[in-house]
Amino acid sequence: MNRTVYSIDGKELRSIELDDAVFGLPINEDVIWYAINNELANKRQGTASTKGRGEVHGSNAKPYKQKGTGRARRGDKKSPILVGGGTVFGPKPRDFSYSMPKKAKRLAIKSILSLKAQNNTLKIVEDFSIASRKTKDLAGLLKNFSSGERTVLILKDDDSSVKRAAANIPWLTFLSYNRLRAHDLFYGRQVLLLETAAKNLNTFYGPETGRALLDSASADQQEAGE
Repeated sequence: MNRTVYSIDGKELRSIELDDAVFGLPINEDVIWYAINNELANKRQGTASTKGRGEVHGSNAKPYKQKGTGRARRGDKKSPILVGGGTVFGPKPRDFSYSMPKKAKRLAIKSILSLKAQNNTLKIVEDFSIASRKTKDLAGLLKNFSSGERTVLILKDDDSSVKRAAANIPWLTFLSYNRLRAHDLFYGRQVLLLETAAKNLNTFYGPETGRALLDSASADQQEAGE
């Protein structure tokens, strides 16, 4: 497919060819859902912790005798049904992260890129850099493409000047073309893609690269079997 490349002033410059294998796929909603949930699960700290009745500080003695009081039986003050007692089946520190197949991750990213292209929320902008590293310079540039809604900027590399300028813009998320996140990409109302990053995505997520990854994975499995 052909898409228009815009200047930093918001004017049309030229057209660029995008690979249909990356930007023109049918939308796979299931794999997008799995990729987003995988990222959210991997971000969980899992540090919530409670004390059971064996961990609560207190005496093990019975608060009153077993019989003759007319009250319910009590073993100790740390019982879960008493105020200040332990917690039954409460959370303990754990690891929520899990791995997802590489092929599924790549399909999720390509599905989201295709969705943004079909919804016309994906714009390709000529390469730029912020030499001053100032937030106001980047914010002034982004006004030509976004009105303050959640925006994702996909960079061609780790441009420290752009990242420094974008750090104080709350509605802007910046990603490198080879380290895209499904959650940020999916929920971005506008996706700005630098021209070189678009060309890199054609190669990085193209069919040839996908086959190379599968071949390397199968080779690793064969070596492990030997």
